[in-house]
Amino acid sequence: MKDKMKAALWDGKGLLEVCEVDKPLIGPKDALVKVKSSGICGSDLLIYADKNEAETLPQGHEIAGEVVDVGVDVDKQIIGTRVAIEGIGHGKACLNCYYCNAGQYFLCEDIGIERGGGYAEYVVTKAQGLYPIANSMNWDEAGLVEPYAVALHAIRRGELSGGETVAVLGSGTIGLCTIAAARAMGAGHIIATARYPQQDNMARMMGADMVVTSEGDVLNEALLDYSNGTGSDLTIETVGGRSDAVITQAVDVTRKQGRIVTTGNFYTPIQFDWMKAILKEHSVIWSATYATTNGRNEFQIAIEQMGSKLVDLNPLVTHRFPLSEIQKGLDTSFDKNGGAIKVQIQSD
Repeated sequence: MKDKMKAALWDGKGLLEVCEVDKPLIGPKDALVKVKSSGICGSDLLIYADKNEAETLPQGHEIAGEVVDVGVDVDKQIIGTRVAIEGIGHGKACLNCYYCNAGQYFLCEDIGIERGGGYAEYVVTKAQGLYPIANSMNWDEAGLVEPYAVALHAIRRGELSGGETVAVLGSGTIGLCTIAAARAMGAGHIIATARYPQQDNMARMMGADMVVTSEGDVLNEALLDYSNGTGSDLTIETVGGRSDAVITQAVDVTRKQGRIVTTGNFYTPIQFDWMKAILKEHSVIWSATYATTNGRNEFQIAIEQMGSKLVDLNPLVTHRFPLSEIQKGLDTSFDKNGGAIKVQIQSD
């Protein structure tokens, strides 16, 4: 097997360049995966927007592919298996620390080094981070296991009870996955915000009962009408950003003693007046990735729900590009006015 591969690396000047690099080495407990789909995440866009240093390792963490080789301590029978990769936590975790024993792999106290992501022909990970996908799933869906697991984690962190009113702030990929997860997990009413027409349409397709603009008091008024004046039971924030606007909105629309789960990335410090949240006795819960919670792993739950067609995320993938055209994929993902929702880099 050749020892070189193609990978897309940020040049530090505003472009992703496809280069020939060394194929990652396979350790005893590792698996080498031929990448079949790798989604462009909103967090990648924000990282690239601020990044002025050239990369030596490819990014990309929404990865699915086929196992092509394994280390000496791994059962060779998994070669040929179609998998989604949990490479942020489980695929790098030590499996020995307090957090690993609790199934919170992302919080591992001895997390492994970064070895490169899915914007490449191949990726290597500890075999423990591989999750076989259902036979019924295509590569579009397989590449969405990671963001859907993020959404499931947020819903489970928020302890959604059947019949509750849920507000989802933002209808990007994570917001849309959160709508689908909330519907699958028994939400009563779901109201979402969206900025672009394609997001509005997709939010309804994923299960939202109502979609409104995030501007002004539209969401608050809609929720008060839906909930007889109380507000949402559970609010999931999926936007992040550089201001306190979305957190302020979450506090405004959530009922007294309701729960707020925030999954958005805030890359700069923000100032926020917490007094309203204190007086409303909100529970504010931070949610970063995914885990094994109450004995159930969210990657596995995602695959079960998608494989059984309880949720259908296929419509989310609006654009597909080969690795050789990844810059076009990045530009398409940036330009929401062009109708993009989820852009994936895919191979044959």
